[in-house]
Amino acid sequence: MDNDRIDQIIEKHHGEPSSLIQVLLEIQSENHWLPKAALERVGEKLKVPYTRIQHIATFYKAFSLVPKGRHGIHICMGTACHVRGAGRILDAVQDRTGIKPGETDLDLKFSLETVNCLGCCALGPVMEVDGKAHGKMTPSQSAEVLKTYE
Repeated sequence: MDNDRIDQIIEKHHGEPSSLIQVLLEIQSENHWLPKAALERVGEKLKVPYTRIQHIATFYKAFSLVPKGRHGIHICMGTACHVRGAGRILDAVQDRTGIKPGETDLDLKFSLETVNCLGCCALGPVMEVDGKAHGKMTPSQSAEVLKTYE
């Protein structure tokens, strides 16, 4: 991400140090991760110490300091999804993508995470891709859903 784009995001938030989290969220949304150079630029422009920014970026799970895939896959492993076969969905997604939870594929296409609950228990097992929930999944359906993101 170039400095001009970072500056635009900061200006959109009026350069206020209190907008730090919003600025970081916007950079994360566009770039899929927070490079060190971007954090340094934000600190310089907002006059916030780099150590403070680093602390925030590592505290919140929404932020990543390593490159993430263009498509985020979340598999619900909560009780309702678990008893309905979430483990099989996870296995199918791992087979299809070649990655395990917490990993990103080499093409930066997919990142895979497990979560404790997505809040739609009646639809279990649930797989979420880019914020869109896919419910009552089967292993073969999960592969079909992923095809649409390739």
